[in-house]
Amino acid sequence: MTVSHVPERYPEIDIARGIAVVMMVVFHIAFDLSFLGIAAIPVSSSPWRVFAMATAALFLLLVGISLSISSGYARTRLSRSDFTLKYLKRGAGIFAIGVGISIVTWIILPGAFIVFGILHLIGLSIALSPLYSRYSWQSLLAGLGIILLSPAVAAMRGDGWLVWLGIHPPAFYSIDYTPVFPWFGVVLIGVFLGTILYPRAARRWDHEVPTLPDSPLRYLGRHSLAIYLIHQPVILGILFVAFPGAFSAFVPPLPG
Repeated sequence: MTVSHVPERYPEIDIARGIAVVMMVVFHIAFDLSFLGIAAIPVSSSPWRVFAMATAALFLLLVGISLSISSGYARTRLSRSDFTLKYLKRGAGIFAIGVGISIVTWIILPGAFIVFGILHLIGLSIALSPLYSRYSWQSLLAGLGIILLSPAVAAMRGDGWLVWLGIHPPAFYSIDYTPVFPWFGVVLIGVFLGTILYPRAARRWDHEVPTLPDSPLRYLGRHSLAIYLIHQPVILGILFVAFPGAFSAFVPPLPG
């Protein structure tokens, strides 16, 4: 999702984010078809599971890269307090959207609602970014450490208030679960890549990346948050028209 604004938008980042958007939509179409019993698509098994993880990883790598670029520019123009407040507000806004989605999914799917999904993680990552976005190799090492520790964390069991870390009660299930272990590690690796590829918010290489100004992928990348918010209602609306019987468990029958 789009998380930062810099004086110059780098088209290669928008295009990469656009690719992630397409991957997300493809997976969610498959997931919805499977969840509603319309098609027997094994979305919980490989290769679909790998595809879903690759999609999330691409989004979060780009979050880290974008944070590195944005903060590299903002640090030179804002006081420390204004810089920190800027990212706290931005992160809180994204996190609040995630909470809104949690409430909606809790109403519709109380047994599988989104407790800590990708927007929660992105919001938290942005809010905390003043603490780490300037660091290069340290971010890489911390990110790898988080990823390597994640199997041990996932094996732990605890109360629901630890779900955001990756520690959850037995039989826990959520349709979107993106905890700090391992996924914050991916953001940190993205920060490392951003500091290497875009030092001080500028490209390391000189030549422009070939791209069409109105590339569809670039457009999708620039509007990724809006697309994230509307794509599932659109998909489900189309499926409801095409397969109304599949929604019988969620939509009460009309009277008469």
